[in-house]
Amino acid sequence: MRASEGGEAWVVRAGEIVAALNLTPVPGGQWLTGLLVAFSWRGTGMASRLIETACAEQCTWLFCHPDLQGFYERLGFEVTEALPQALADRLARYRRSKSLLAMYRSQSSLAGSSPGTAPRCSRNG
Repeated sequence: MRASEGGEAWVVRAGEIVAALNLTPVPGGQWLTGLLVAFSWRGTGMASRLIETACAEQCTWLFCHPDLQGFYERLGFEVTEALPQALADRLARYRRSKSLLAMYRSQSSLAGSSPGTAPRCSRNG
């Protein structure tokens, strides 16, 4: 996992780095490009808290293995094929060799929001 130019890296430390994620700006929001949690910290809710904090103010897309769909759905993400063009192109390339889902979380999906009351981000570039 490495941060892209213009992207953000979020890190959680407890003496050492225990979790991290990368976000890359895309039209209409951001793309979650990497999420890592140290083995000894898995199952503690660390990944959920990190995603909630880092993705609180912008719409977010991600690509994940189908086995992770339930995890991301619990955080307000939904499967989508409506992507900014740059992400749609990248996903098409990745799918040539990997089984991946595209997922999206709008601002109305954020904790504490009521559907339709929070601003929505555009899914298309």
